[in-house]
Amino acid sequence: MIIGLTGRNASGKGEAAAYLEKKGFTYFSLSDELRVAAKEKEIEPVRENLIKLGNELRVRFGANYLAKRINDKIKDEGNFAIDSIRNLEEIKELRKNKDFVLLGIDAPVELRFKRSRERGRAGDAETLEQFKELEEKENLKNKTSQQLDECFNSADKVIINEDSLEDLHKKIDQVIKT
Repeated sequence: MIIGLTGRNASGKGEAAAYLEKKGFTYFSLSDELRVAAKEKEIEPVRENLIKLGNELRVRFGANYLAKRINDKIKDEGNFAIDSIRNLEEIKELRKNKDFVLLGIDAPVELRFKRSRERGRAGDAETLEQFKELEEKENLKNKTSQQLDECFNSADKVIINEDSLEDLHKKIDQVIKT
């Protein structure tokens, strides 16, 4: 089984990926692919820079470029969790794998902002308004940009992550069983 994770910032995709990894899934992240490229280019790996770099790579090599890099790492057998899917062409590329399920994870914006502040990543928003503005920069209709809403709307299954980690884990277990 291959589970792709998509959703807005701080919705719980990373927590879902960590749980799947504990369940024996091999973990890959499209954002990690960007971080490797940023390091090679000596670019500071903050959110704004990664968004810009991802868009540049999609223009240069195709909108499915990051997903192709992940597909090259996937073996025929096993369970895989793929995090940070933010473009419809990435979804199309990953759907080439049998047993691929796109899981959309969401939570109310105020809760996601609170989570973002608690994790304290460099480049994260300081205010709720700034958080919303940064998200809109990740939600474009351009084929080579990030398309958060369109990716979420393409999900095969959806989890609303507004309760405890234990509740999130139970919801993921339901997805794995089906």
